[in-house]
Amino acid sequence: MAQDHIRYDILAQDALRGVIRKVLTEVAATGRLPGDHHFFITFLTGAPGVRISQHLKSKYAEQMTIVIQHQFWDLKITDTLFEIGLSFSDTPERLVIPFNAIRGFYDPSVNFELEFEVPLVEEEEVSAEITAYPIDNVAKPTDGDEAKSDEEKKPGSVVSLDSFRKKQ
Repeated sequence: MAQDHIRYDILAQDALRGVIRKVLTEVAATGRLPGDHHFFITFLTGAPGVRISQHLKSKYAEQMTIVIQHQFWDLKITDTLFEIGLSFSDTPERLVIPFNAIRGFYDPSVNFELEFEVPLVEEEEVSAEITAYPIDNVAKPTDGDEAKSDEEKKPGSVVSLDSFRKKQ
C-alpha cells in the first residue's frame, strides 16, 4: 500500500475539531445553549497551550472533563482554542483550551460523540479519566458511577479515526 503523504487522518481530525469550534462559536454568539444541548469536553491538562489554575492542574494532572451547560461565562473562540469561565466548588476559574488538546466531545441530549487521538505529554504515565462537574446542579457521581466504563456512562455512536489510520 502506498504511503499517505497527504495525511488524511490529520485532515479528518482537524475537520471534526471544526465541528466543535463551530458549535462553540454559535453558543458564544448567543450566550446560551439551544434546547437541551450541553457538552462534556475532555482535554489533556498538560497539552501545549492549556491554561488552568495550579489548583486544577494539581487535581487533574493528566486530563479532565468539563461540562458546559447552565453556568458558564466569557466564552471566547479563536481558530485554535477556546476560553471559558466555569465554577468549581463555587470558585470561579478561567480555562484556556486549545482544540488540539481535546480528546473527547459529547452532547448527551442528542447522543453525539467525537473522540480524538491526542498523545499524552508523558507516554509512560497511565491515563485515568478524571471528571470535574463545574456546575452546581449536576449530580456528583457516586463510587458506583465512577467504576462504570465510558460506554456505560455515554452510550451512543463513537466516531473513531483508528480504522482510517495506516498501520506502521
